[in-house]
Amino acid sequence: MNWNTRSTFNFPCPIRFGPGVIDELGAYLKDHNLKAPLFVTDQGLAGLPFYQKIIKDLGNCGLKAFTFTEIDKNPVKANVLAGKESYINNKSDCIIGMGGGASMDVARAIALIVNHDRDLFDFDDATDGWKYVENPIPHFITIPTTSGTGSEVGRSTVISEDDSHQKRVLFAPQLMAKIVFADPALTLELPAAITAATGMDALTHNIEAFVSKGYHPLCDGIALEGCRLVAKSLVKATKESDLEARTHMMAAAMMGATAFQKGLGVVHSTAHPLSTLFNTHHGLANAIMLPYGIEYNSDNCPEKYAIIAEAMGLRNPGLPDFLKYIDELNAELGLPKDLHALGVELANVEALSELAIKDVCHLCNPKPCTQEDFVAIYKKALP
Repeated sequence: MNWNTRSTFNFPCPIRFGPGVIDELGAYLKDHNLKAPLFVTDQGLAGLPFYQKIIKDLGNCGLKAFTFTEIDKNPVKANVLAGKESYINNKSDCIIGMGGGASMDVARAIALIVNHDRDLFDFDDATDGWKYVENPIPHFITIPTTSGTGSEVGRSTVISEDDSHQKRVLFAPQLMAKIVFADPALTLELPAAITAATGMDALTHNIEAFVSKGYHPLCDGIALEGCRLVAKSLVKATKESDLEARTHMMAAAMMGATAFQKGLGVVHSTAHPLSTLFNTHHGLANAIMLPYGIEYNSDNCPEKYAIIAEAMGLRNPGLPDFLKYIDELNAELGLPKDLHALGVELANVEALSELAIKDVCHLCNPKPCTQEDFVAIYKKALP
């Protein structure tokens, strides 16, 4: 298979994939009569040479690009409202979410709210907020520069309340990107720690999607191939500036986000509160909690974990060896083993578990979860 080529996928939305596809952005915008894109990205990325080159190239095409960077690591409502104001003041005609999950979340939420006067959280998925999406969504484009969340192919966004930092999920089918420019070359300069954490996020998505309850063989097949690609490529992508490995990881991230339309599970419900209370990077939180979530589910679906382990190339795909593999993978990537590394103490467990039981992800977990179960899981992660 020739990985070093440009391809077009039309699943789950149009995707231009492969090294160098970012060069096609200007022509795409002109073909669609879009002249004033608003890039939504983080401040660090906006200062990088490759970003400045993109903006310069668009200028050479006669396009006037604007940049919005007021994004918290775990985005809040105030970020979205400021982005809406920027879009309107600059008279932009499209939105480009560029970066990792936080940038994508804010970009998608701006696209949701820019032509609506309702409160942002009226669109909460928990209350079927999608039904309030009555006005047009601006032309929305995504450009990932990390390989983790797969948000570029999503239809939802996670935004936290300003004061409580409780996460709210906003969903609407109209929020799917019109096109994704997935260029693995944009990830080559990503720091090793971010490559590792985002890569474990992608792995967690694929694993949790496969074991989540419900029947969805299409998602199951995608998730297994995503797991295989992570096993093949994550360590090399983290330790080397290797374009082939980065290409496979970008594909695995999109596959995870496509697969988890089936559902996620207990790992995400324990990871989200860590971002809420400790401002932890989501991928890092998933990496730490993944072995504990697998252990919790172990008596419910051991055969599914065995299938995953086999797809990832383990010679002995039993659960003990699979758990050992995940622990060793985290260690090889330089990621911590337990919650002590995040500053979590036993005194925090009750507050974490209260948030975890409210998180919707565990509703698709193969094994039901109570608040007492979450207390036990967090305590195991604090040996």
